[in-house]
Parts: sequence; structure tokens; C-alpha cells
Amino acid sequence: MRAVALHKYLPIQHPEALLDVELPAPTPGPGDLLVRVRAISVNPVDVKIRAPKDKVEASPRVLGWDAAGVVEAVGADVRRFRPGDEVFYAGSIAKPGTNSELHVVDARIVGRKPSSLSFAQAAALPLTAITAWELLFDQLDVSRVKGGPRDAVLVVGGAGGVGSIAIQLARALTDLTVIATASRPESQEWCKAQGAHHVVDHRQPLAAQVLALVPGGARYVLSLTATDQHFAQLVELMKPFGRLGLIDEPTPPFDVSSMKRKSLSLHWELMFTRALFDAEPLSQQRLLDTVADLVDAGTLKTTMTQDFGPITAANLRRAHEAVETGRTVGKIVLNGFP
Repeated sequence: MRAVALHKYLPIQHPEALLDVELPAPTPGPGDLLVRVRAISVNPVDVKIRAPKDKVEASPRVLGWDAAGVVEAVGADVRRFRPGDEVFYAGSIAKPGTNSELHVVDARIVGRKPSSLSFAQAAALPLTAITAWELLFDQLDVSRVKGGPRDAVLVVGGAGGVGSIAIQLARALTDLTVIATASRPESQEWCKAQGAHHVVDHRQPLAAQVLALVPGGARYVLSLTATDQHFAQLVELMKPFGRLGLIDEPTPPFDVSSMKRKSLSLHWELMFTRALFDAEPLSQQRLLDTVADLVDAGTLKTTMTQDFGPITAANLRRAHEAVETGRTVGKIVLNGFP
């Protein structure tokens, strides 16, 4: 089968940073699906893992943690799916990635593809939707019951992949006042299009901007990027007993003691945790099925903004380079093998 892989961890401008390769077709295990990949998307985790380091892989390593495709075969014990089913999922960081024609994935973390979306449009959603959903509703315990107190959520990095779908989820499924951060006119407009009530500029001090909108402070913060840079401002703008969720890795020193005065709580989210530790992975299948239902009902929409063409090493290098800039809006996808 065709795939895109690496042997060395090189700067993305290097022609061998990602390579077109031929690999043996994988075989699904007892609880797995074999999926023919039709589209993928590129996430910051792809860039982070591929980043230059002094390491050489003995065998080609395939990256990629988002896919939409068609079930080719099912392993023993799989009852939910059958060949021909259209699916989407984010996979496991501990297993080979989705940048290949055929991919084996645990059936318990796979959802049905939204029927109203193309494969490319669907591939933009799984990793970011799982991350945003788990962060909002599992980690921060945001209520989905309408008619409650009108609290506020701040989404730092609202124009990125996770931010884009987090804004949609918070606006559609909660009573929260949704405030996003973005610094450029195009990213600010994107956040508004996803449903943000307000957009503030993260290049300026955040506390004054947010407190002018919600004088009591924000009860919830989704810090999706540059947490160490904004941390003091986040503590200042949060409501007492508020909840701060993050997905990045702040650079030490990262002193959380300033959170004590307001009794703030800190929550990390890694969407791969369930697959890594076999911790109720079926909940992610249910989550993706719910997202598909919401998309097909018109409640949520794809966050795809750019289609970089077929799944090739050259196109993936371009996509990684774009994500590395930190200036992309929404999600970049690649569509089909040439």
C-alpha cells in the first residue's frame, strides 16, 4: 500500500522530512477495523512528533491522527461495523498513523461519518471534536442544561482546529457567553462565524478585555495555546472557583500557586488518553456518533478551510509547514491518494 512516512526527524523544508513509501498492507486484529483511508487532516500533534530530533527509525514511521474512510474488513468480535461503512476517527498515538491507504484502528474509537459531509470535510473533525468535547463537558464539567446561570467561557486560540469546534459546541449546546481570542482580522471573523459572541485580541492583555465584557469574570477557560504566556492574565480574568483547561505543555517554570487565592482548578486534556490506557474508549465512539448527528442536523459544521490535494509527501510537507507557522485558520485536509 502507499503511505507517507519518515525515517529521520528533519526540518520540514528538507525533502526527506516526509517520504512517499510502499508498505505491506496491515491486518486487523480481533477488535479492529481495516479502513481504506479517503481523507486525512493535519494537526499540531503531527508537527510536534515530526519535529527535528537526533533519532532514526529502523522502519518507516507513519504519522497522522485524523481520517475519514471506508471499512475494508473487520476483525473478529467486531459487531458494530461491516465492510462498506463510512467512518471517521482520530486513532491512537501509540499505533501507526493514518497517512496510508489502509489503516488499522480499534473499532471502539471509530464513529460513523456524517452523511452530509464529504470525506475531506469529515476528516477535519475527529481529533479536534473529541478534544473540545472532552475538555468542555468531561474535564471542565460544563452543563448542557439550558436555562442555567449565564456564565462565560474564554477560548484562547479560537481560530485553530480545537478552538473552532469548541466555539461551535459551546454556542450550540450550552448557555455560556462564548468569548474567543484571535489577533488578525481574518481569524477574528472566522471565530465570529463559528458562533463566538465576542472576540478579543490575545496580542493585548486579556484580563481588561474580558472583564469589560463580563465584569464578574469567566468561569471557564479553554487555553489551547501559549498557556505560559497568558497564564497570569487568565488567573486575573477568571471567576472564583473557575476551571482552567489546557491542552498544550507550558514551559517551566509554571507556577500554579497563584490559582489558590480564587480556588481555581486546573484540568489537562489529551484525547489519546482513552486509547493509551484502555480507559472507556467506547465513549469516544459515542462522542463521534453524536458529533455526526449534530453535523447532519445542521447544528455543527466542518472546520475544513483548505484542501491541499492528494495524500503525498510533498503535499503533507506543505501542510506541516503551514501548521508550523501557527497562523492557520480551521483545518487543513488532504484528499485521496493519487
